[in-house]
Amino acid sequence: MRRLLAALVVLAGAATVATAQQMLPSPAMVIYPGEIISDTMLVDVESRDLARGGGPAVERRADLIGKAARRTLLPGAPISPAFVESPRAVANGATVRVIYQDDGLTIVASASAMQSGAVGDSIKLRSADSGLTITGAIQPDGSVRVRDK
Repeated sequence: MRRLLAALVVLAGAATVATAQQMLPSPAMVIYPGEIISDTMLVDVESRDLARGGGPAVERRADLIGKAARRTLLPGAPISPAFVESPRAVANGATVRVIYQDDGLTIVASASAMQSGAVGDSIKLRSADSGLTITGAIQPDGSVRVRDK
């Protein structure tokens, strides 16, 4: 009898959890690849109202705002984490300012980006002066900081 009562309590709790729906962000309009997502482009929708694709969905607006769409995002569809990325701070082929600093010495040069990247990404560049390939981290201002090996 106790087992039956315990099983009923567990089932009743599961039913309560199943009826409580989670609010998920969804596009309020079509968002095209490369567009930066803003708060006004999103609406909160109950997860049961979204057309589920079976994969994971971003659960918080804050995780989407300021990100760039990697593919077309449609209204009423959940947004997978794979569908967004940090916006590119440096484009492949762009000329960027490269900075090397060590013990008060600062060297600033130009280089051509061999990869695209977001702030914090490590990318390869070709030095405009020497033609050598160097690696550095993209800074918030769009420059690339080269580190000692």
